[in-house]
Amino acid sequence: MSTEQTNPASTDATNEIRDIAEVAAVEIITTAAVHLMSAAAVKCGLAAGDDAEELKDLDEARKLITALAGLVVSAAPEIGSQHAGPLRDGLRSLQLAFREASHIQDAPGQGPGEKLTGPVN
Repeated sequence: MSTEQTNPASTDATNEIRDIAEVAAVEIITTAAVHLMSAAAVKCGLAAGDDAEELKDLDEARKLITALAGLVVSAAPEIGSQHAGPLRDGLRSLQLAFREASHIQDAPGQGPGEKLTGPVN
């Protein structure tokens, strides 16, 4: 049998499980959403710096924005409007940024995440 003394990795895993158990679901959801938003912003060409255009990848941005829309729409009833409102605003801003960055416009309601959120103007 392994003990904490013979298997320090087991101790680290146990501590990580305890740490994550102490985090509220709303915090985990909003953190995941912020990560998706940040990545989508970079892929839309909104990164700070001279290399923003080089980092732009609208195919990747579409995937990230759609995933963000799914998370925000499904989590909103659970996390409440005080948390969901800013996430919705950020999502909408990214959808508009994507539309602006695209050379070929999607039909209304066909942009990233719009099947979940409705058309964004």
